[in-house]
Amino acid sequence: MKTLIYIGGIYHVAFAIFHLLFWRLFDWKNDLKSLSFINRNVIQILNLRLIYVALVFAYISFFHAGDLLTTKIGKVLLLAIGLFWFLRAVEQRVFFGLKTSLSIAFFVIFLFGSAIYFYPALF
Repeated sequence: MKTLIYIGGIYHVAFAIFHLLFWRLFDWKNDLKSLSFINRNVIQILNLRLIYVALVFAYISFFHAGDLLTTKIGKVLLLAIGLFWFLRAVEQRVFFGLKTSLSIAFFVIFLFGSAIYFYPALF
């Protein structure tokens, strides 16, 4: 089970890196100019907070896998992280639909993230 949680750590580092690339991938320097000052900055702040959360989840996965598996608070964290990714999969379906290969791929990736943490929490 520890191996699965370590895979979760890698998963979260990959998402942190992916979110760090949002400014370049989505041309935010230019594209966000069309938004109001508040909305432009809220989007960037939320993205930075997601990077932080992903890195915290990665840290917990790499350095506290044993605690996640053997303590009550660890089980709660496993369930919370699993729920985070399950709800992200639901949001993918609601906001982007499942009409393109990319959207379906992200939906599956988010479900995978939830399974990584739900499985050790429940079994």
